[in-house]
Amino acid sequence: MTELLCADDPEPTDRFPAGPLYVPVRPGPSGCAARLFRTPLGARTAVGFTSEHRLIAMLGPGQAWVRLAEPALRALTTPLGVTTVTVDPHGPGSHVGHADHIRDPCVADRLREASTCPPHGR
Repeated sequence: MTELLCADDPEPTDRFPAGPLYVPVRPGPSGCAARLFRTPLGARTAVGFTSEHRLIAMLGPGQAWVRLAEPALRALTTPLGVTTVTVDPHGPGSHVGHADHIRDPCVADRLREASTCPPHGR
């Protein structure tokens, strides 16, 4: 009789890396600063977009960005107590008007090493 081996099915709540993301940034005193947003309930979240088009649609054509993998974005924001990454937010309640910015010099150095802060993400 043949023994059937089955792999574990992932749970729907398991997180999978989103891959390279377009992460909104602003120039800061130590280089680029990743923009952090708030969820509708007020929790801080890092934000990444799966395409430049989606980032522009949400934040406008003048928004600077860098490309970071989702695990790298988490590694940058976790030391700040931000453990949530929102991918491709949409709709009016997706972000609150005021964004926080990473001001930690070590985090800013890591962002600068990952990419320079281009005027429009290019």
